[in-house]
Amino acid sequence: MSATLNEAASAPPRQYTAEEKRHRIFAIVGASSGNLVEWFDFYVYAFSAIYFAGAFFPKSDPTVQLLNTAGVFAAGFLMRPIGGWLFGRIADRKGRKTSMVISVTMMCAGSLVIACLPTYAQIGAWAPFLLLLARLFQGLSVGGEYGTTATYMSEIALRGQRGFFSSFQYVTLIGGQLLAVLVIVILEQLLSEAELKAWGWRIPFVIGAITAVVAMLLRRALSETHGEQGARNKEAGTIGNLFRHHTPAFLTVLGYTAGGSLIFYTFTTYMQKFLVNTAHLPIKTTSYVMTCALFVYMCMQPLFGMLSDRIGRRNNMLLFGALGALFTVPILTALAHVSSPYVAFVLIVVALAIVSFYTSISGIVKAEMFPPEVRALGVGLAYAVGNAIFGGSAEYVALALKSQGHETTFFWYVTAMMVVAFLVSLRLPRQASYLHHDH
Repeated sequence: MSATLNEAASAPPRQYTAEEKRHRIFAIVGASSGNLVEWFDFYVYAFSAIYFAGAFFPKSDPTVQLLNTAGVFAAGFLMRPIGGWLFGRIADRKGRKTSMVISVTMMCAGSLVIACLPTYAQIGAWAPFLLLLARLFQGLSVGGEYGTTATYMSEIALRGQRGFFSSFQYVTLIGGQLLAVLVIVILEQLLSEAELKAWGWRIPFVIGAITAVVAMLLRRALSETHGEQGARNKEAGTIGNLFRHHTPAFLTVLGYTAGGSLIFYTFTTYMQKFLVNTAHLPIKTTSYVMTCALFVYMCMQPLFGMLSDRIGRRNNMLLFGALGALFTVPILTALAHVSSPYVAFVLIVVALAIVSFYTSISGIVKAEMFPPEVRALGVGLAYAVGNAIFGGSAEYVALALKSQGHETTFFWYVTAMMVVAFLVSLRLPRQASYLHHDH
């Protein structure tokens, strides 16, 4: 192994023609645009739910309420690992491009179905049931999106700049969330609340479906990065191959994904509720603070990706774990007592800068751990499992501890997971075992 790493370290940098550079940058744009659409469609449901909930989930029907709960659970937790496995297998056996086209097509179909669904008043309990199916479809799609896109962008990126180009996966992930918020805000300015509840809530889903079609066309024009030799391998994309030969790599990726997902959701989706419920800032003020902080966070990703190209992925991850362990408790404690929205903004941006050491290279640092024949499966499944267990439960754990009067315990829980991320990152090789010689 050491000889291989020494060869990799001393290998001359790859020289690209101007034509090849343009081709690869177009591929990055195509792949990341689809990622933006996927996350826009997924987040739009959450932001517009307040307007369409009454149309599908009347409080008078407890069965429908149970369907609603089951749908949120299944789409958010169960379907992501299944999507990570299914699309990882497709990507490793049939190609990254095929997997990404199917993924964005499924998201498009889910959005289109939701946009056209009859209400509970029109078809009864079939309405929430069909909504549930559409969300399961979307959950499956977004569960498979991360691993395949991360793999493709890592493989197509220019050598020596892989950290920079791969960072655009999280640029578009955060961008999808911000775009969803922006669409809802614009509709709130143009339509009355009654109009939004009657029919206006359908507009974001129509937009999502249309943009997904554009993303699908862009992805169909992409070149494939998965060679024929990998596709002919009978064990390509199989769980058996992954765990027989790459269990340590899988557990390493799972370890720092668990901490990375937890702190990401703590300072993004949960933070708005934290500022309202704990710091007692006004809801509208909190929305402005979080929107601005997320925009800055999005812009930071390429900078931290470039940093990883300079100092190495391992050092990025060690800084992430160490700084997260040292500063999570002080930052959350300060935010709990903050009264100024400007101070809150600065504190959140500092926290998100620490998180950026991880999110900017989240895809590439995972992809470099696996060979091509199980790369998409290894990345997608490890991410989906870690994200579902630790990221998806972040808000629930935080609120449960708060309700019991032990809110600060959550601060230490996040810190403990940052220590785990640091220790796991020590296992990362100083020079990546895979991808260094690819393409």
